[in-house]
Order: sequence, then structure tokens, then C-alpha cells
Amino acid sequence: MSLKINIISLGCSKNTVDSEFLAGHLTKRGHIISYDNSRQNFDVAIINTCGFIGDAKEESINTILMQCALKQSQKVDKIIVCGCLSQRYSKELQEEIPLVDKFFGVFQWEEILEYLDTEVEGSYYKSRLLSTPKHYAYLKIAEGCDRACSYCAIPLIRGRNISRKLEDLVNEAKELVISGVKEIILIAQDTTYYGIDLYGERKLADLLIELVKIEDLKWIRIQYTYPSQFPIEIIELMQKEEKICKYIDIPLQHINDGILSSMKRNINAQQTRDLIAQIRSLVPEISFRTTFIVGYPNETEEAFEELKAFVKEMRFERMGCFIYSPEEGTSAFELEDNISDEIKQDRLDEILLIQQEISSEINQSRIGREFEVIIDRREQDFWIARTQYDSPEVDNEVLISDKYKLEIGQFYTVKIVDAVEFDLIGEVIE
Repeated sequence: MSLKINIISLGCSKNTVDSEFLAGHLTKRGHIISYDNSRQNFDVAIINTCGFIGDAKEESINTILMQCALKQSQKVDKIIVCGCLSQRYSKELQEEIPLVDKFFGVFQWEEILEYLDTEVEGSYYKSRLLSTPKHYAYLKIAEGCDRACSYCAIPLIRGRNISRKLEDLVNEAKELVISGVKEIILIAQDTTYYGIDLYGERKLADLLIELVKIEDLKWIRIQYTYPSQFPIEIIELMQKEEKICKYIDIPLQHINDGILSSMKRNINAQQTRDLIAQIRSLVPEISFRTTFIVGYPNETEEAFEELKAFVKEMRFERMGCFIYSPEEGTSAFELEDNISDEIKQDRLDEILLIQQEISSEINQSRIGREFEVIIDRREQDFWIARTQYDSPEVDNEVLISDKYKLEIGQFYTVKIVDAVEFDLIGEVIE
């Protein structure tokens, strides 16, 4: 029997990929799949939850409760909850939210299919239904993580690093490109660790070399790298290969030596500065994305001022920031959470305001310059596009008047005519 299924994927792009493979197999068996659709009635709602930090857990629980309300009003017949939150708190969730029909953990995709009377046909990685626009896709190159960062529960949830075979990833990328994908975004909990478990050495550069050979693939983007023992050869490749976007995502988390040591980041302030300098010397035009955590236990006012000064000095093109959230089972959970919520919020606001000013200044400096962009979507009176210096959903966008006859997924050259804090305004060069 064909089911109408709504899949709601929360959290990171790694969850997005998991949901897409699940949807691919369900579609193959004739089920009708929607992604995050609130406008229809459904036989089944599947919520792929995030459990990384407090805010993400709250969003996951609110989403579950919203679907339960729809079930009570007979707009959803059955609710399935899976993913990170379900993996960590399955027993508690079952007790607290009995309207959910079934809970599954992070790797129980085949069990979900079996529960819905669906079997895996062939390799699990052979069936995928993209939830992104058809011109870009995420390529998850590994599962889990071998790092022991003090604040992070991911290794507890998803286990040790497990890399996928290089040839399987290349084949998947080729199939994505055949289906119309022009930009592939490499993701994992730590992409720079890729290959160590399978090959005894880091293989991200080798993977990039093979992906560059795919003829109709236009952009390759690298996310979720780790600063300690950073494989600089991927930046050297970026310097030489046009297809590798001049973009790198390295969550640094802090700059104070005491905090970095407590976080178990295996890198200090000077090594961090040296790495950034080396990357920017090799690719001066690179767009550098990072994230920080404020309010970590024992983050003194001096340590926070050091972080602020660092952000001002480095002038990162893209930056995100999170408030520290104590997570059960992590080593930081044993530390006293001794920064008040009010101070945490104040520090977050300060850092984001600094970055807003930096982003505005960088964007203003781009007025008058020309960039190649890809069109992601149409919204109100604008085409929404991106340069190679921006990842979808998290980074800046280029707004182009819909007076131009453009196509989603196509590349155009635009001239930047105006800018605001986090967006550029462009005109197409015809």
C-alpha cells in the first residue's frame, strides 16, 4: 500500500543526507514522500532529530509535539522519531511522549523501512531522494568521530569514525552529477580525518583529486574540517584546481589556551594563528568560515576579551557562534557550568555584533566587483544566488532582480552594485 510520508529533518546536513537515503528507498517502493510539509495530511510523519546542543534538543522536542498535535487532530496517522535525540533519550522520550508510535536510533534505517513494510533493494547508498535543490547535494564521506572534544556528545551518539570507501564516494558523486547536481559539498563530523580507519592515512586530498575529474561537476566544497593536524595539501589542491571552491569551514571554538586545553582541541592559540596565516597565504581570496562557543565553564572575562580581539583581528568572512550547553556523558559535563545564562547571552550578542560589522565591511568592499554565481531559488521579487565563497543555508547570498530571465541551477556572472551586512545585491552582466 502506498503511504503519504512527511520527512522532517532537523539539525545538520549530515542528518539531511540520512533522511534522503531513507526517502530514496521509500520512494522506490512506491511511497509518496514530502519534506517538511505542513500543508497536507499524512499517513506517516518521520522526524529525524538533532541532539547536539540544548537549543537543538528543544527544537526536536517541539517538532515532535507539533506532530503529536496533528495526530490528535487526525492530520497524521503515525509518528516515527529517529536520529540523534532518539538515540540518546529513547527511553525518556517513550515515557514522556506516548503518542509517538515508534522510536529508532541513528543507524536503524533498515529497521525503519522494515517497520513500514519496505525492504532495502541493493546497496543502501544506491537510492536517494534529494531534499536540496537538484543542482547541489551533500556527500557524507564518513560517520562518527574519533575526537574527544570535551563538550561534544556526537562520539557518544554516533560512535567512532567510519569512512566510506573512496571508490564508492566517487561513484555516488558521478551518479549525483548525472542527475543534475553541479555542486557537491563534502561533509562528515571531521572531513579531514577521512580515510584513516580504512587506509591508515588521511585520504581527503585523494578523494578531491578523483572528484575533480568528474566532467560536469562545477563546484566542490569542503565543510566540517578540524584545525589540529590540518592536512594543508587540500589547500594546495584548492590553489590549483578551479573546481574546488575557495572556501574552508574550520570550527575553531575558542582562542584562549586555557579554554582550548579544557575543550581537548589539541591545538593552541599560536598554532591556530599559524594555520590561518598559512591557509590565507596559499589562497589569499579564500572565504574562511568558523564557529565559536561562548560561556564554556571557567571562561573568564579576560578569556572572552581575548576571543573578541581574535575575531576582530582575523576578520573571518563567515562566522557562527553558540552558547555552551552542558551535555550528559561528556567530560565538560563534570565541570561546573559557572557562567550565568545572562552572561552567556550577552557574550553571544557581543560576538555576533562584531561579526556583523566585519561582514558588512567585507561586503561593502565587494561593490563593483564581478562574481560567478549559481541560482538557488526565486523568492518574492528576487533570484537568490551564491558565489563559490558561500555554502547554502548558512552563508551570504546574492540577490538579483527577477526582471532578469534566469534559471535555477544555472551559473551567471553578476556585478555587485550594493551590499548589506549578510547579503550582496547583484546585476547580471548580459
